[in-house]
Amino acid sequence: MNLKNLSQQISKIFLPRLGEVFFTAVFAAAIGLGPQMMNVDGDLGRHITLGNLILETGKVPTRDVFSFSKIGDPLTPHEWLSDVFFALSHQVAGLDGVVWLTAFVLALSFWLVYRQSLNLSNMSILALAGAFVGAGAASLHWLTRPHIFTILFTALWTIEIEKVRLGLKKGWLIFPVLMTIWANLHGAFIAGLVIWALVFLGEFFEKKKNWNQLRVLIWIGPASLLASLLNPDGLGIWKTGLGFLGNQYLVSHTAEYLPPDFQNPAFWPFLVVIGLSILILGLSQRRVKYAHLFLLGSWTAMALYSARNIPLFIIVAVPILCDLAARLLKESRGSRLVDAFLNIQEKIALTENTTRGGFVAVVSIAGTLILLMNGAQLDFQGTGNNFSSEVFPVEAVDWLEESDLEGNGFNYFPWGGYLLYRRWPEQLVFIDGQTDFYGEDLTRAYEKVITLQPGWQQVFREYQIKWVIMPANSPLTAYLDDSLNWDLAYQDRLTNIYNLLEE
Repeated sequence: MNLKNLSQQISKIFLPRLGEVFFTAVFAAAIGLGPQMMNVDGDLGRHITLGNLILETGKVPTRDVFSFSKIGDPLTPHEWLSDVFFALSHQVAGLDGVVWLTAFVLALSFWLVYRQSLNLSNMSILALAGAFVGAGAASLHWLTRPHIFTILFTALWTIEIEKVRLGLKKGWLIFPVLMTIWANLHGAFIAGLVIWALVFLGEFFEKKKNWNQLRVLIWIGPASLLASLLNPDGLGIWKTGLGFLGNQYLVSHTAEYLPPDFQNPAFWPFLVVIGLSILILGLSQRRVKYAHLFLLGSWTAMALYSARNIPLFIIVAVPILCDLAARLLKESRGSRLVDAFLNIQEKIALTENTTRGGFVAVVSIAGTLILLMNGAQLDFQGTGNNFSSEVFPVEAVDWLEESDLEGNGFNYFPWGGYLLYRRWPEQLVFIDGQTDFYGEDLTRAYEKVITLQPGWQQVFREYQIKWVIMPANSPLTAYLDDSLNWDLAYQDRLTNIYNLLEE
């Protein structure tokens, strides 16, 4: 090989492709948002603690070991494998490792969206634009939580089922394999079966049916349903998931299940995608395949009903919209603007075909982990990946570790996971963010206490509460401040801790 050929081969590896640029950009954005992803939600501490327990014992607990309020009650560990991944990353690089894992999974997920958009549209500029807008719309739900694996598996599942729909894939065994892993990562594995049902119905209603494809499609559902039972709790995973979704009280008290608030700028990228959907469908001159229509319509409705479905809507919708937009552009040849765009696209495609890429992405992934493990602060705020003392009772728990408080403590719901992260197994919690386990009765009891509803003191007596940790400005702390039975044992700008005096 002469020097010229060698330099060409090297340049093919070192010059990034558009997809690689996109992957690196999303990865960098997620790394930069690390502290925000950690501190918006209070469940990360529980996930790390449960993952550590599984790694230490080699067993997945199916009964509660974290709370004194429901100790020993049957537990469905529907996120146990995600918890193990979080715990492993935490053991390797602390909270930086958790952020790195989250950033990698998110970047991979939306890179798959880009690839699927490119495969369907054959236009890299269109795919890149769609993926960037989609990632922006989904970023409101970028959190260090197990649902990131549902985002990834929704992308994988959608790609594979589209191959079946197009006749590019003749087998179905990959689907129960994916479902087995998915069902042990996160309870939203049900999304995969929803996607399957919509695609199957769409293909069934097509006038010109491909019976070979339908035969493959029909096996995917039952096989994947059975595969979902391969988890530590078997059928219990379905009872827990459907039971929670069917409980209007619990759903209405979980912020992420509420509809999107379009007055909040964080939801505007999602609104842009909705507007583009309407525009592209309205301009489309060709009939859209029923499967794609069913997917777009159903996931749009689900995303408008519950904000937590927005990332899944993006995963499903963006490739379809890119495909439809590409058809519109090709049908509009003759327009000066469209022709100029298509010419640029053709030139980019030629460049992309002569480039392998990969170097930039690998360096960014590995280099970021090395930097984080060596103490670099890569987040946008420059604070490092820590639990914020403005959100969690960091200083108060420091005090708790040195105090002699004993007995059952009543805790603020969003702080339950953090308390487990810092204090388990020495102290158990009253409640934490796993609402599907604690159920309506205990959640109502908690709400009764923090709002001082009639009978709230009976809850304290029933659970033998000896101390309380709550936000300093809560109604409960205001009452305890004036009570002769409770002593203010600790106070900072965020937290009050009270100790029950001898009655």
